[in-house]
Amino acid sequence: MASHSHSLNYVGCNFLRQRLVLSTLSGRPVKIRKIRAKDDNPGLRDFEANFIRLIDKITNGSRIEINQTGTTLYYQPGLLCGGSLEHDCSPSRSIGYYLESLLCLAPFMKQSLRIVLRGVTNDQVDPSVDVLKATALPLLKIFGIDGEELELKITRRGMPPKGGGEVVFVCPVKKAVKPVQFTDPGKIKRIRGVAYSVRVSPQIANRIVDSARSILNKFLPDIYIYTDHMKGTSSGKSPGFGLSLVAETTNGAFLSAELVSNPQGEGVAVLPEDLGTDCAKLLLEEIYRGGCVDSTNQSLVLLLMTLGQQDVSKVLLGTLSPYRIEFLRHLRSYFQVMFKIEMKPSDEERKGGEKVLMTCVGTGFSNLSKTIK
Repeated sequence: MASHSHSLNYVGCNFLRQRLVLSTLSGRPVKIRKIRAKDDNPGLRDFEANFIRLIDKITNGSRIEINQTGTTLYYQPGLLCGGSLEHDCSPSRSIGYYLESLLCLAPFMKQSLRIVLRGVTNDQVDPSVDVLKATALPLLKIFGIDGEELELKITRRGMPPKGGGEVVFVCPVKKAVKPVQFTDPGKIKRIRGVAYSVRVSPQIANRIVDSARSILNKFLPDIYIYTDHMKGTSSGKSPGFGLSLVAETTNGAFLSAELVSNPQGEGVAVLPEDLGTDCAKLLLEEIYRGGCVDSTNQSLVLLLMTLGQQDVSKVLLGTLSPYRIEFLRHLRSYFQVMFKIEMKPSDEERKGGEKVLMTCVGTGFSNLSKTIK
């Protein structure tokens, strides 16, 4: 074993993706011990091992050491290389699990990334491809990561448990990230959504739309929910349906919510009408929490603020989840960045939950991998 004295050391399986992503960007090696050491089935799970293989694919020169029981991982990051790649995701986690990390890494590669990911596109655990397309891509553009190349396309839908979906993610590379001042979300001006159904009756998507609209039309007239019924090879290998909703504000903030039917053979059958109304209520909850970035993308915005030019960035967020609080601790460990956190009570004009104003000075991160033209 090599000398690991200068690596960051952690215990346990929590926050594995955070640690590997930040290690790759900062160049700091990381050692994680006692991964599920006390479990009956100790060590890395299949989706975690699959994620590590993806990290290995998109980097050049990375060194990964895993002990025989899978309970200790040492990762020394190489350079992000990008290019044209393909990856089969683990069936136990959706493509969104992998995409969340790729959105953090793709802008800082040597070449533009074009990756085809195969697996489950929509499940009950991770953000769906639909939500990431509608919320994360506009967020990247705010930080100057834009261009015609930036694209996320669903070519096949795949529901759990068997998956069979396929998406294409294309992202340009950037030399640097610009600082942002995004403190006023504005007011909700429209709601868009996608009701999808695969290997079930096409009428199910229409029933979802009608029930969601019965709630949302009480608050806003500008609502359009598309129906997406994929057939044949485009419909994956398992039946299912779901709804993703996105509210857009006058100042370009996007707030999302989504729900997916139970996988075939698991749990109680869900009525399309119940799924539609429940998802609409979830969106109203997200709007109540508010902020300029929805809860799905809090980690992405905090990372991009950290990697921005050496200037002040400010973003107003809704309540921070424990996962995001841990992410802030990791940003301090890997990049020595501290955020100023100010609690902002809701005002009379915009009733809602307590907000958090996040302020930091960017590290002036520069993409050294980017090819100089």
